[in-house]
Amino acid sequence: MNLSRDQLVDLYHRMWLIRYFDEAARALFMGNMLRGTTHTCTGQEAVAVGACAALRRDDYITSTHRGHGHCLAKGGDPRAMMAELLGRVTGYCKGKGGSMHIADLDLGILGANGIVGGGIGLATGAAYSADLRGSGQVVVCFFGDGASNQGILMEAGNMAALWQLPIIYLCEQNQYAEFSPSRPFIAVERLEMKAQAFGMPGLTVDGNDLLAVYQAVRGAVERARAGGGPTFLVAHTYRIEGHTVGDPLTYRPKEEAALWKSPERDPISRFGRRLVGELGFAEADLESLRQKARADIDDAIAFGKASPEPEIAALWEDVYA
Repeated sequence: MNLSRDQLVDLYHRMWLIRYFDEAARALFMGNMLRGTTHTCTGQEAVAVGACAALRRDDYITSTHRGHGHCLAKGGDPRAMMAELLGRVTGYCKGKGGSMHIADLDLGILGANGIVGGGIGLATGAAYSADLRGSGQVVVCFFGDGASNQGILMEAGNMAALWQLPIIYLCEQNQYAEFSPSRPFIAVERLEMKAQAFGMPGLTVDGNDLLAVYQAVRGAVERARAGGGPTFLVAHTYRIEGHTVGDPLTYRPKEEAALWKSPERDPISRFGRRLVGELGFAEADLESLRQKARADIDDAIAFGKASPEPEIAALWEDVYA
């Protein structure tokens, strides 16, 4: 592991930032303060943070409808994100995009996407661009179990392998596709086996182990940056909350989520124990970082609520046809 103490501190803080952001988004939605809907990534924080820790600032990511964590992990501003969710002009998309359409091109965040698998083509195109320009940039394309069955993954994966593009297809296998378990709808025994059809390496990693995710993505990034082409990486994790806020979760056993919430499986608890047990951190250090993350999200909420809503005339701005 080549991470400094300061980097480890940042990663732990960032995971709590994501957890508290999604908790706040859920509360705001239930309080009728968010338009549309929202999808939380509670329990999946280690995938986003571990993967983005292996990237440069100018590297690209594409996200999903469950994308708050990816944006925060890549360095997104929680104030601008919260303002966007609240439909305010200080949001990333001036309050017009909402929860599923956050982007920050300066940070390489090419956008969350309300279309299942919608980021796969965008990510592959970005990797093609990086290859043509010889920029040395790498792309991480986040998607879930359900999106692994979308046809565009077959087309894009084939192109990426043919042209040896610098991209990592990162499937967050959270075990559910919308309102049903994903396992009955996947023909292969293990998702990484799909990589064989694409002609690229495929591997699985414990998605609730931040350092394992970091090491796996780092290796794939180094390979891509050196001209070795794409990698198909499956991060095994779990979706603690429902598909959307308000999902009654009648399609899964109640005890299942409780098991994944336990300190032995929760990604933040696991990383915290490792920081204390193996890397010399004090419990007080971790508590301080957790409190800072909560304060940062409280500040983001206050900022969003204090920001103005768009004027009616703004409807005619940023329109493309």
